[in-house]
Amino acid sequence: MTKTYRQWIGLVALSLGVFMALLDVTIVNVALPTMVRDFNESFNNVQWVLNAYSLVLGVTLLIVSKIGDMYGLKKIFVLSLGIFVLASAINGLAPSLLVLDIGRGVQAVGGAGMNALAMALVAISFKGSKRGVALGILGSVIGLSSASGPLVGGYLVAQFGWRSIFYVNIPIGIVAIILTLIYVDEVPDISRSQKIDFAGMFLSAASLFTLIYGLILKESHPHWGWLSSQMIGWFGAAILFFIVFIVVESRISQPMINLTMFKNPHFVGTVMVALALGAGIYSYNTYLTALMQNYMGYSALGAGVRQLTISIWSLLLGPITGYLGNRYSKKWMISGSLFLGGIGFLLLANAMTVKVSFMALWPGMVLMGITNGLVNPLLNSAGMEGVAVREMGMASGLINVFRQIGVTLGIVCLGLVQNKVYETYLTQHFSRVNMPHAAAKAIHQALVNAGPFSGHSIAFSSRLSQTPFGHAVQQIVWQAYANGTRAVSLAAAGIVIAGGLCAAFLMRNRKAH
Repeated sequence: MTKTYRQWIGLVALSLGVFMALLDVTIVNVALPTMVRDFNESFNNVQWVLNAYSLVLGVTLLIVSKIGDMYGLKKIFVLSLGIFVLASAINGLAPSLLVLDIGRGVQAVGGAGMNALAMALVAISFKGSKRGVALGILGSVIGLSSASGPLVGGYLVAQFGWRSIFYVNIPIGIVAIILTLIYVDEVPDISRSQKIDFAGMFLSAASLFTLIYGLILKESHPHWGWLSSQMIGWFGAAILFFIVFIVVESRISQPMINLTMFKNPHFVGTVMVALALGAGIYSYNTYLTALMQNYMGYSALGAGVRQLTISIWSLLLGPITGYLGNRYSKKWMISGSLFLGGIGFLLLANAMTVKVSFMALWPGMVLMGITNGLVNPLLNSAGMEGVAVREMGMASGLINVFRQIGVTLGIVCLGLVQNKVYETYLTQHFSRVNMPHAAAKAIHQALVNAGPFSGHSIAFSSRLSQTPFGHAVQQIVWQAYANGTRAVSLAAAGIVIAGGLCAAFLMRNRKAH
């Protein structure tokens, strides 16, 4: 078998790993209601199945990236695959929510290695114009996995139950391990010349943990102020750990992260685009799924099928984008694509009415999908340009960390925007409903406490629907939700447009070394 065939089969193996790692960030969303019933737990408790994965993934990405750079990217990638497969089996067999939460944390450690190191392995394995195409394909897999979670999860949960979303990883993971061992070449390690920076690893993990955990708390308690006593401790600790991390890393000879990478405007522009992509495109999918399922009445599978309008573009555009990125300016393609995404969000904002339909949503969703399908592959390729081989794992890890923080930050901030507009509309219009004062106060408070996602189940309950004022309440709740989601769409437009400006002003037109 020729070297070329070996490279492309190796790319398949690496893509399988990335697909599983990122799919498991979103696939669990549609299974949470079923888990609530099976474990007889509250939704807030069960949500930690999702939070545990996101938290550990964000905390361990940089650590695994550095270990891969030091001891061999292929070795650590295969080890990560093994951890992921083993944890998937534990999750599928989990007898309790606690075991499942622990298993998800372990699974995220494997997912971090797969996610962070695959890009570096591809960048090192392919040379010249092939690198752009290969990274384009990997980028399309990243975009497709992140966007197709509702569809894949909806189908598996509906047909085989929630445990199947973990069992399906086992055969795919085993195939990926075998293909990686046979067809992916190892990168010479540099462990003999470097020492593990334990202080840097601890401080980076502590900083990311306190930041992401604080954001998770904020998401669960939207009425807590950013400077409230509950929040200031976590965010203050994150800032403190980060400052100490910078001081320590700048004073040792073999730091975990080469901080001079951030003196390069091109690399800074790349990670800012990754942040905007996570905060704008990926986090918005959460609100689009909630709109389709909670308010438009689609099943999880039905919502997933319609979201193919977004995800299919990653599959179609990845290889093409890699080819175009070799011929034209990645900087302006990325910037222009993000501006196109901004237009898509403006179209979605305009479509948000109480009579919203899929036919009104699909033009904006198409532009979202094209943006994702173009930016992700180009971002991977641009981020690796000019990076030394010994630092490619870390460069890949940083891009993924910023993307993951963007997702968490976006979900929180967009949620706060939606909550604020939703509650303001309810407060301003609820007094106009002709109903007893005591009932109005109780229903209004229940809707505020439930929040935008769950308000529909209260407003459209059979008990309230049978009252003389039920229809009026339902119209107000629908309009409040539509207004909130319109505001979310406008905020997402601002985020991706800001990312486009970062690309335009910071990124450079350059070729890979």
